[in-house]
Amino acid sequence: MKDQINSLYKNHALIYKVLLFIFTTFLIVYLFPKSSRFKYDFEKGKLWQSENLYAPFNFAIKKTEKKIKAEKEAIKASADQYFNVDTGIKKQVEKEFNVRIVKLLKDSTSNKELKNLKVVGREIIRNLYKYGILTEKRAIPKTTRTILLENRVEKHKTQYSNLYNLTDVKPIIESVLEKQEFKPYSKVLTALFFDIIKPNIEYNKEITNKVLKETLNSISYTRGSVEKDALIISKGEIVEGDKFLILKSLESEYQSKDWNNSNYYLIAFAYTLLVALALLMLLLFLRKYRIEVFTNNTKVTFIFFNIILMVLLTTLVVNYNSQYIYIVPIAILPLVLKAFFDARLGLFTHVITVLLLGSIVPNSYEYMFLQIIAGIVTILTISELYKRANLFISVGQITLIYIVAYFAFFVIHETKIEALKWETFGLFILCGLATLFVQPLIYVYEKVFSLVSDVSLLELSDTNSKLLKRLSNEAPGTFHHSLNVANLAEAASNEIGANAMLARVGALYHDIGKMKNPVFFTENQATGINPHNELPPKESAKIITDHVLNGIEIAKKNNLPDRVIDFIRTHHGTSTVYYFYMKEKEENEDANSDDFSYGGPKPFSKETAILMMCDSVEAASKSLKEPTSVKIDAFVENIINKQMEQGQFLNANITFKEIQSIKKILKRKLANIYHLRIEYPE
Repeated sequence: MKDQINSLYKNHALIYKVLLFIFTTFLIVYLFPKSSRFKYDFEKGKLWQSENLYAPFNFAIKKTEKKIKAEKEAIKASADQYFNVDTGIKKQVEKEFNVRIVKLLKDSTSNKELKNLKVVGREIIRNLYKYGILTEKRAIPKTTRTILLENRVEKHKTQYSNLYNLTDVKPIIESVLEKQEFKPYSKVLTALFFDIIKPNIEYNKEITNKVLKETLNSISYTRGSVEKDALIISKGEIVEGDKFLILKSLESEYQSKDWNNSNYYLIAFAYTLLVALALLMLLLFLRKYRIEVFTNNTKVTFIFFNIILMVLLTTLVVNYNSQYIYIVPIAILPLVLKAFFDARLGLFTHVITVLLLGSIVPNSYEYMFLQIIAGIVTILTISELYKRANLFISVGQITLIYIVAYFAFFVIHETKIEALKWETFGLFILCGLATLFVQPLIYVYEKVFSLVSDVSLLELSDTNSKLLKRLSNEAPGTFHHSLNVANLAEAASNEIGANAMLARVGALYHDIGKMKNPVFFTENQATGINPHNELPPKESAKIITDHVLNGIEIAKKNNLPDRVIDFIRTHHGTSTVYYFYMKEKEENEDANSDDFSYGGPKPFSKETAILMMCDSVEAASKSLKEPTSVKIDAFVENIINKQMEQGQFLNANITFKEIQSIKKILKRKLANIYHLRIEYPE
């Protein structure tokens, strides 16, 4: 049992990767569309490249979305409109008219005239309420058929133009009262009617919408069918007209097969194999070419998280409306990975992710071509992400590539540009703007995953930062030494293609531990008094070696990233404080060199190895008296060769050729520092 626990503990990193791999695979498969995929690729107006295609089963030929939309619009335009009629209002108006006209005119008119006016008034009311008066005017075509309901029962059918509005009342009244005998009473009667006329027709939205919905639901989405084993298209035929519609219908049938049928487990298993294969290739790439990333579970988790995020965003957009697929800023993925790792890893991961997305999006070949090209452009154009201008220029180039490639595909498909969908170009522009979100996203990732990008390194390289200001005040000699080492490390890194920004920042902070006891280090002894003279060699050596531990402590208190702290840990490796060791040996021949050695670890990257070389060479160069080119060359060779003999670079992925290049740079830089000139013959 104990052995099993020990085995689990030893392999916990590998077990975590396996679990992460399984979780990511199943999550991506879960996000995939729940349908089968049509196994043939075809384009309208192009030749059918596959063998003769026969119908694998009976299926209906579906109408195009354009045709269905046109039918729906026609139904909506000619749909019946339903109105409720209140029959009591007409009777109420007639009754009120009879009462009020008598009150108004009985004293000023004869009985005969009054009787005639009542007849005319009832005629006007009858005309107005033949179909009725609307409570509100509606934007309905005049010829639209209108159904009038009384107590929810159909009473009349007429055109909408036959229904009156309140604004129509005055002209109707005036047209009747134009006769000579009624002119003296025109104003009185008009005013009377305006007081008593009331609308009696109200729009019935509920029934109108219900009937419209039933009519729309009755639309047939198909126009004929294809029998099983019927020839659909022959090899070499052009995909157009009915052939294209039949193929699209067959493709739709495949895609509409839900995973809940008997093939559920088989399709899910097939998708799982494809996703697992793609992710396995990524892990194998990391293990073979980026072992430092592979061994760091946080970094592997970060990469897988970004893949899941892109798949999730794409799935959400496809499920909402697949025509907006190009608004998803996939180019953010290589940008982010290049910011934290390198271009090769960023491009490889981008390609793997696009291959996975090919199972989700429509027109997968076109989509994958555009996204892979955009990813390559992203990797090639962004060199220094911390420079804002570079990001804007790169995003502009990515957007341009999208537009050019899409235009080419459109012309190939349609063979003309008149029907070009300009709104798609707008989607590419929005995608470019969304890509600019990479800067705040990088900041969030740095905090969540404890990673360091070049943007943060640029901030840390500012010598006016709080910690470096403190170093310059408390240990000015060490600060000056760190600046010189930073310049040397940056030049050496550029020479061999290492991360120059990281090496510079690591060099600036590598000796911050000397702030605890600055006067015990030679470069800070401005008065010429050496406190080590009063201490035994072993104690002096401890003070010297402790500056590494003190530096780590100060760095953590000031929240420096782990990648920078690595430089503090490794810049002396497991080397010996030789001066005090020899001094102790003079007094005690049995002196243990371990008591005078740094605790390590040894450098484990090109950048930390470069810092060890530059630090040792710069510090020791101060002891050179009357330096010449020959002396400097021998001096650099001696120091670095000694470090190599001690095996200080065995854990770093640095080659002998690169070390030779670093030596040349250090020799040239030191010669410049000491202003050496060629000795001309007299």
